[in-house]
Amino acid sequence: MSRILIRNAMLLATQDDDLGEIPGGDVLVDGKIIAEVGKNLKAEADEVIDAGSCLVLPGFVNTHHHFYQVLTRCLPQVQDAKLFDWLVYLYDVWKHLSAEDLYAASRAALAELLLTGCTQAADHHYLCPQGAGDFFEAEAKAAAELGIRLHMTRGSMSLGKSAGGLPPDSVIQDEDTILNDSQRVVERFHDPNPQAMCQVALAPCSPFSVTSELMRSVAELARKLGVRLHTHLAETIDEEKFCMERFGKRPLAAMEELGWVGPDVWFAHCVHMNQAEIERMAETGTGVAHCPVSNLRLGSGIAPIPAMLEAGVPVGLAVDGSASNDSSNMLREVQTAMLVHRVGTGVDAMSARKAIKMATVGSSRVLGRKDTGRIAVGMSADLALFDLSGLAYAGAQADPLAALMFCGMDSRAELVMVNGQVVVRERQLVNADEHKVAEQAFGASKALLLRAGIN
Repeated sequence: MSRILIRNAMLLATQDDDLGEIPGGDVLVDGKIIAEVGKNLKAEADEVIDAGSCLVLPGFVNTHHHFYQVLTRCLPQVQDAKLFDWLVYLYDVWKHLSAEDLYAASRAALAELLLTGCTQAADHHYLCPQGAGDFFEAEAKAAAELGIRLHMTRGSMSLGKSAGGLPPDSVIQDEDTILNDSQRVVERFHDPNPQAMCQVALAPCSPFSVTSELMRSVAELARKLGVRLHTHLAETIDEEKFCMERFGKRPLAAMEELGWVGPDVWFAHCVHMNQAEIERMAETGTGVAHCPVSNLRLGSGIAPIPAMLEAGVPVGLAVDGSASNDSSNMLREVQTAMLVHRVGTGVDAMSARKAIKMATVGSSRVLGRKDTGRIAVGMSADLALFDLSGLAYAGAQADPLAALMFCGMDSRAELVMVNGQVVVRERQLVNADEHKVAEQAFGASKALLLRAGIN
């Protein structure tokens, strides 16, 4: 394994409480882990990287995505639709998805994440049309090729239109099929060890697309297998109404009754939560994947993240699906999180440093990872270097970390390292041709839309 010394960073923002921020800082990577952190390190290395014009951060961690949605970005029919209407229309497109489509979409989503400083990504894949191939094999292959750390979730839908759900019956599965394949996916792909490049969680889609029986059964199976649980929750007022009508309870209370709270659970969105629910989330250690751009795009509202952080709720950041965000730009997500929470709650409600902490330390906690999210000895060598010498940052040298967050015309990382391997260098992917990745996704999107009858 090689040794790489990153030296003389404009600012080394470790996100480690003990080490803090180190102007002129150095990082020594030995194989997959960080071996030394400090200044003027005297160490032999196979490669020395001069970071004199760079802000060096732990790689961002994306806690919720839907890679397949890359293929249906910006469809005119749903550009201004609310969540339920958006879903009903798109399910009739997505029901034509194949594993080959997901492979192309995953490569595009993961490439965009890597290029914007993300080193670890959770994908919520719940769409499994019959006879369409092994979606989880396709996703794992795409992540391994690009060299990004993957948190795959074996999602599911069991409540189709004929039974009062939103998805078409052609994409739902029965409970036995879901549980059996969930166990297969965990046994095939989940690595519980430190520095793991692929881990698995179990993730029924939402309270309005699965049965209560399935939610209970999946929670029991996940805890038997020692993996985490994930689903969407409290994203819209429509969902709140649905839960009140179906369960007689608000979304969080309904999920708690089904065994869905605890430090092994994280929910996407949590936009519509009151203070009592926030406190319950904190008490139980239940996590949140905050998706500000998607929530803005669909008009769902803004999650009360400052109140959650104050209460001690584990909160991470996420780009959500590329058809409700229309981007997999992780840096833009962090910038948006910082800005949106200054509205109504005060300019001091979300600092640049607090937003970056959410996207690194916070996101790693939400995914249950103790080996990522910080630059410290013994941690996984997941790093993102942003060059601040360009026009976008002219005059912003007083605070390099704030410059990255506020100046924002340039989203590309100069260099990205995952598990000690350089996967982005000079703003280009190392393990794939970006133009071919895009070409493949364009082709898959065109074919999918044609199968769905959209020209």
